[in-house]
Amino acid sequence: MKKTFIYIALASVLLAPACSEDHLDEVNTNPNAANATQFNPNFLLADAQLGFSNTGYAQLLYQATGIQALASTYNYYGNGDKYVNAGNFTDYQGRIFNDGYTSLSRLNQAILIANTQDPARFKNVIAVSNIMRVLIFQRITDTYGDIPYTEALQAAEGVTAPKYDKQQDIYLDLLTKLEAAINSLDAAAPKPTGDLFYAGDVAQWKKFGYSLMVRVAMRLTKVDPATAKSWTEKAAAAGTLASYNDNALVRTDAANGDTQNSTTGALLTPDDFREVRWSKTLIDYLRTQNDPRLGVIGEIPGAGATANANQSATGNTDPTLQVGMPNGYDLSGGAFDIRQHPNYPGATGTGSDIAPLGKYSRPRVNVYMKRNAPNFVLTYAETELLLAEAANRGWTVGGTAATHYANGVRGAMQSLSQIDAAATVSEAAISAYVTANPLGAVNPLKQINEQYWLETSTTFNFIEGWFNWRRSGYPELTPVNYPGNITNATIPRRMIYPASEISNNPAGLQSGVANLQGGDLLTSRVWWDK
Repeated sequence: MKKTFIYIALASVLLAPACSEDHLDEVNTNPNAANATQFNPNFLLADAQLGFSNTGYAQLLYQATGIQALASTYNYYGNGDKYVNAGNFTDYQGRIFNDGYTSLSRLNQAILIANTQDPARFKNVIAVSNIMRVLIFQRITDTYGDIPYTEALQAAEGVTAPKYDKQQDIYLDLLTKLEAAINSLDAAAPKPTGDLFYAGDVAQWKKFGYSLMVRVAMRLTKVDPATAKSWTEKAAAAGTLASYNDNALVRTDAANGDTQNSTTGALLTPDDFREVRWSKTLIDYLRTQNDPRLGVIGEIPGAGATANANQSATGNTDPTLQVGMPNGYDLSGGAFDIRQHPNYPGATGTGSDIAPLGKYSRPRVNVYMKRNAPNFVLTYAETELLLAEAANRGWTVGGTAATHYANGVRGAMQSLSQIDAAATVSEAAISAYVTANPLGAVNPLKQINEQYWLETSTTFNFIEGWFNWRRSGYPELTPVNYPGNITNATIPRRMIYPASEISNNPAGLQSGVANLQGGDLLTSRVWWDK
């Protein structure tokens, strides 16, 4: 087993009392729970990186289906697929909050221990941890809006009910903190040995930091374009990710339950495996664009229920056969039963061995359904596509919009090989597509951000895809209108604060809700989402 996974396992055991399901509100975590003179902060860095990247149902039940990358007829996927509160799975609306603060707690502990033991020796552990803090705080605030920030994670100092900071203030501070963290990286200091992203490579972390700066800055294009421009230009001048080989991803480990890929684990649940498919929106888009990814991401299962349930059997990847499933349908027998859809392709199998969804494309088993599949965090392709948008806005980012766009599309296709060699798109096919589909003069922002959606969908980075869809408005999705939906037939634009905050921090929660037009609803918009 790799050393980094040993770090994760040790950290999980030693810190188990701090992360029980009953106490996930980590704003109240005691950062002194570990022995600051004996514990290795690299353990905590690795644990935070895995916890942050390993999202599982936290991205599947709402974001993946909400942006119409995946579709499902199974009941608890109705939360994002149909905008209904299915079962008790509304608890997953709070997962990004709870899991995010758990990972932030680990990083705070890592920084505390590093400073206590030897800040010079652990200089890069501290720097990387601070970059990670920006990454995680951005995800939390983008999901909910105002959140605990300046007073978060200070239970040891007596702050058990931290104030909720305004998102606008958080964003400006994130950019400042990120720049400081990048500048504190030191190639002459020892490498972090628990780093799951880049194995401690400081040069890679600098490129990652500046690419993250692009992501943070570009989120402000609607509400503060001047700030977005200045920070994006600064990041581009400093040097961002240079190829798909620079992608930030966490390679999980199938040998242990705590280190397995959580998204894969969810999709391998028998009900999920049987009823989760690629969305019609995504498959139709790939087909319309004659995109070579269509032949590597999807497969039609073997005929019949038994074959559909066989998790070791691969399907047919012929791109001409791929069919996406419409969002907003079930298998309940009523008017919204998928079998009533006018374009229903029919079941497969005979007699009692019938698979109602057998002709719909599912994510390929030998690509996506592996317990050691990587989790993508931030990629070269995403960065290049954001730089393409920046260049299209007239900003100075070291290249034309057309060049950055071509780099982004190429990098997105190349990235699939990092999931599994079976998903490799040939260089010839990539070059042919890029040449035939340059950035056009008519609505380039639409073209750029549709590619961003494709990239984040096919790398299973659904949370980031949802954020950018909310920011850009692309692709232009048609919401479903399923009976009993709670959003007035609109796609969720945020998650609801976790219910635990009602008792843990009522005053903070009240202030956060007060800044949301419409209140604590799935349909309310955070500050930058105009």
